[in-house]
Amino acid sequence: MSELRIISAAGIPEIKTGDDLGDIIIRACRKQGLDLRSGDVVVVKSKIVSKAEGRVVKIDDVVPSTLAKNVSQLLKKDSKSVEIVFSESKRIVRMVRGLCIAETRHGFVCANAGVDQSNFPAGYAGLLPLDPDASARRIRDKIQQKLGVDTAVIITDTFGRPWREGQVDVAIGVSGIKATRDYRGLKDPYGYELRVTEIAVADEIASAADLVMEKTRRTPVAVVRGYSYQKADGSARDLIRRPSRDLFR
Repeated sequence: MSELRIISAAGIPEIKTGDDLGDIIIRACRKQGLDLRSGDVVVVKSKIVSKAEGRVVKIDDVVPSTLAKNVSQLLKKDSKSVEIVFSESKRIVRMVRGLCIAETRHGFVCANAGVDQSNFPAGYAGLLPLDPDASARRIRDKIQQKLGVDTAVIITDTFGRPWREGQVDVAIGVSGIKATRDYRGLKDPYGYELRVTEIAVADEIASAADLVMEKTRRTPVAVVRGYSYQKADGSARDLIRRPSRDLFR
């Protein structure tokens, strides 16, 4: 029988620029008697990664462009906030009903290019980490260096979903785990050969971990234990659909 445990890591302090997240996560786990083990998946909210890496902007310091001023009237949003979204975007996919869907430089398609003001001090906005895979790798390396255990690390952010109401957490950075599990070429119990089945396991782990990471409390880290994942260098970019396969471009 398979069993999966998802454990929230309590006691994560307010994160400041320059903080070592690996050390902080290790201390928080130790304090609650949670010993990290090889095979665990450490799931980390991108907001604390952004804070540690200085990916925070003071909104009043932003000078909006003419385009941002014009678009802000259409979206009924603050022009400075619109300028921040533009600065983080590779392309604007659609603007409708006050919402801006953008493609980030990482290749993620999401609301407002991942720019968010929730869980940041008033007057500040958080930006996605510049290289979330590298961020995950640094945390993983620190855990391995200090504890001698081989974990995987997933950095997550909250995305909306086409065709479905509500938001879920998805993987935007991974290290030590293959982001997908490919069943193509295998046969189901009836002998049918699977042709398209490729499961986004990093996204599934991210969403599962979010169940114990309260949005309104400081629990931005969780440990998923018991899942037999495929070990690999890993990259969340493997989850981005290529333009040639994107039916909506």
